[in-house]
Amino acid sequence: MKIGELAKITETQAETIRFYEREGLLREPPRTEGNYRLYEAEHLERLAFIRHCRSLDMTLDEIRALLRFQDAPRDNCHAINDVLDEHIEHVARRIRELRHLQQELKALREQCDGVAAECGILDGLKKVKHQKPGAVHGGGVHAATGRRPPRSIRA
Repeated sequence: MKIGELAKITETQAETIRFYEREGLLREPPRTEGNYRLYEAEHLERLAFIRHCRSLDMTLDEIRALLRFQDAPRDNCHAINDVLDEHIEHVARRIRELRHLQQELKALREQCDGVAAECGILDGLKKVKHQKPGAVHGGGVHAATGRRPPRSIRA
């Protein structure tokens, strides 16, 4: 199947599929004489695996580690537990951060008296607040873990 078919079946953009190839997560498929990629069932299965991992907010490095085990089925798989345990801890930290964010937003919400010129929310957002070490900031990368906050699946 060509990349468009694979993209449609897996609900993955063609550029994302190419990205996974460049990152070494998907093996580069053979090409036709016209230089079109020809994907096989193996690519479909592997892409489904990658997409499922991404839906669980796993990083590309975590996915690489899991794929190494998948590619070496006779190896001991105890390290898979380590990958998952680390990811579970990341999720737990992120939940704590999101709860703190929710509390902060609720406190801000209580500051509005209905007049924009005197709005406590707007005033509160103007104040410079010092980040705690390891906090997530502005949709960027988490300082302690190097991860991005959860988001819809793009790549």
